[in-house]
Amino acid sequence: MTEKLKTNSPKKLYGLDHLRALAILFVFLFHYFILSGGQPEWLPSFAKFGWTGVDLFFVLSGFLISSQLFAQIKQGQTISFKLFFLKRFFRIIPAFWITVRLYFCFPIFREKEALPPIWKFLTFTQNLGLNLKDFGTFSHAWSLCVEEHFYLFLPIILILLQFSKLFNKSYWLIIALFLFGFAIRIYSFNNLYLPKINDENGWMYWYKYIYYPTYNRLDGLLVGVSIAGVYQFLPKVWNTISKFGNQFLLFSLLVLKGAYFLCEDPQSYSASVFGFPMVAIGYGFMVVGAISPTSFLFKWNSKATTFIASLSYAIYLTHKGIIHITHQILEDFKIDANLMLVICVITCTIGAFLLNSAVEKPFMKLRNKMIKHKSTSQEYPNLIKT
Repeated sequence: MTEKLKTNSPKKLYGLDHLRALAILFVFLFHYFILSGGQPEWLPSFAKFGWTGVDLFFVLSGFLISSQLFAQIKQGQTISFKLFFLKRFFRIIPAFWITVRLYFCFPIFREKEALPPIWKFLTFTQNLGLNLKDFGTFSHAWSLCVEEHFYLFLPIILILLQFSKLFNKSYWLIIALFLFGFAIRIYSFNNLYLPKINDENGWMYWYKYIYYPTYNRLDGLLVGVSIAGVYQFLPKVWNTISKFGNQFLLFSLLVLKGAYFLCEDPQSYSASVFGFPMVAIGYGFMVVGAISPTSFLFKWNSKATTFIASLSYAIYLTHKGIIHITHQILEDFKIDANLMLVICVITCTIGAFLLNSAVEKPFMKLRNKMIKHKSTSQEYPNLIKT
């Protein structure tokens, strides 16, 4: 979720840090509003659109990961499946396994009743057929499952396209997958969710059949991949559109405002079928603006958002458990709702900082050493920079 893009430009893409910080803020507030029972009173109207923070992460991941792979293809390199997964393993798995261990070994960390079987977490299949009512603990790991599926299939598809000499036609695949998203959501809504809509727990089936499955949530990733394709392979087009960075940011807000009203009832037909792509496109315009040299986000170097962005993955993994523990410990003190929110922000930041320092950073250093060692061999020439 937080992989940084290294480009030929000496200037860091500060805009992406701002968007990572925005994404984790949205996710945090959305989950806090659920776990706190809608307190403080001002929070629900502000936080109810926070579920789209995950979609912003999807757009960012689609852009960052595919940009790195596209850069290798552009340089005439063959994608190394082994090296790609080595990098993703050390970036994602250690912190995730620690969090899974916390959930299974310390019941106080569980924000809801019960956990799905551990094999679903270890195989990244927890988002498929997830029963949110009975096994809703650590449910937010569903999005990590989606990203892992993306990490699995993207390099395979690109290698096949390279091998078959069809890479120049790959945009047709993006279009086909985008249309597939509409088709599968229409089918899922009409044939899987609608027959259950009047059940006592009908809402649960919407999450199970519409919201969580990977095949229904490809829009953000596809938008990110599309932006990366233009960014890497169409420099003239990119140079033209990147002159309008701030305009793209403004337009993204207009599209997202439309998505906000479209998704006011997220379980409606229109939101289920058209809401996800509209949100993805809105955040796609935001990413385009953020990486355009003319935008204020590109130029704005903020230590605060860089710090938050560096902790975004650790915050994402642990925030629900830490919010739950914080509320449990302070339950008898009758603390003001606004102050409780501030306290939870602090405890979640501290928890994420500890996970980042004790697990993420050491494993990233180990990863970089291993990649540097492998890059000196004939098997992995010139791949250390990606």
